[in-house]
Amino acid sequence: MIAADPWQGGATWAVLQYVLGLSRLGHQVYFVEPIQEKALRPSGSTLAASENADYFNRIVSEFGLRDRSALLLTNAAETSGLPYEKLRQVAGRAAVLINISGMLTDETLTSSIPIRVYLDLDPAFNQLWSAADGIDMRFGNHTHFVTIGLDIGEADCPIPTCGLPWLKTVQPIVLDRWPVATTIAHDALTTIGNWRGYGSIEYGGVLYGQKAHSLRQFFSLPTLTTEKFLLALAIHKNETNDLRALASNGWQLVDPARVAKTPSTYQQFIQGSKAEFGIAKSGYVLSRCGWFSDRSVCYLASGRPVIAQETGFSRHLPTGEGLFAFRSSDGVLAGIEELRKDYPKQARQARRIAEQYFDSDKVLARLLEKVGG
Repeated sequence: MIAADPWQGGATWAVLQYVLGLSRLGHQVYFVEPIQEKALRPSGSTLAASENADYFNRIVSEFGLRDRSALLLTNAAETSGLPYEKLRQVAGRAAVLINISGMLTDETLTSSIPIRVYLDLDPAFNQLWSAADGIDMRFGNHTHFVTIGLDIGEADCPIPTCGLPWLKTVQPIVLDRWPVATTIAHDALTTIGNWRGYGSIEYGGVLYGQKAHSLRQFFSLPTLTTEKFLLALAIHKNETNDLRALASNGWQLVDPARVAKTPSTYQQFIQGSKAEFGIAKSGYVLSRCGWFSDRSVCYLASGRPVIAQETGFSRHLPTGEGLFAFRSSDGVLAGIEELRKDYPKQARQARRIAEQYFDSDKVLARLLEKVGG
């Protein structure tokens, strides 16, 4: 979640929105992150001495969660933060478990909790890894299944449901933590992401892939407009052909380890941007699963318009002002033209969309209502 691959400001915020948002609603929230021994840095480190635990403890301290959080070594009773016995006591009286990708598998902690929610933040991929590759995605031992794939299970989405009754939710954002930004430091359309992630999969003759597969279709985009594109992109230096193509077409790159390493630097980069050019994994695009990025929600809340690659989300969210969906370069250029006509109007509408559709107070209250919590 946040510590297995530390120093990822965006991934950290994605989890914090749930923890902080549920706390805002008046619930007593405990945050437990399981981590495998092989993920500890440096290799061979103990949990207590690991870089993972250092980052975890920095974050929970910064956000006032230290007395309600634990980093738990998988298949052990060893923790950093709350001791394991305290976790057992808390679990014994807990009403709801929200389990991101089913990562918490310790049944000593989970089995007595009456409502156990599997939260799918990687729609299409989680279902395909299970149905097509036979990978255990830890669906078992949950009572409810929630996905941010707004079209999973719909007729237009080819992704198998794995026989599960998926409930739908959008990503929440704690608006008080993401106020409207006032200063543009990067006069460019920006985004933050990984060139390649993990787990591309072929299903039904279709390759459900990564951002690399999506962005290659738009290599020439900067040559078609005077707008600048600045990508905080994690891309390996050996991707020489792609790096050459990005440079020759005018894409500007910055290392996300420099501008998005922590929650605060991630927020500063987004809020200092003019707008987002939101490219999606090709798996989200081709699956038409209705995924919408938590990162894009942060742009919207900051009053930064978003031009995002279509995944089916436009069936559920308003587009045309503040938020624009594109399938081609022409769609991006049309969105840019609207920004140029009246940027203040587009910025105001971006914030309105965040307030209407993604406010954690509304989103998480609805989520708990759906699962009976």
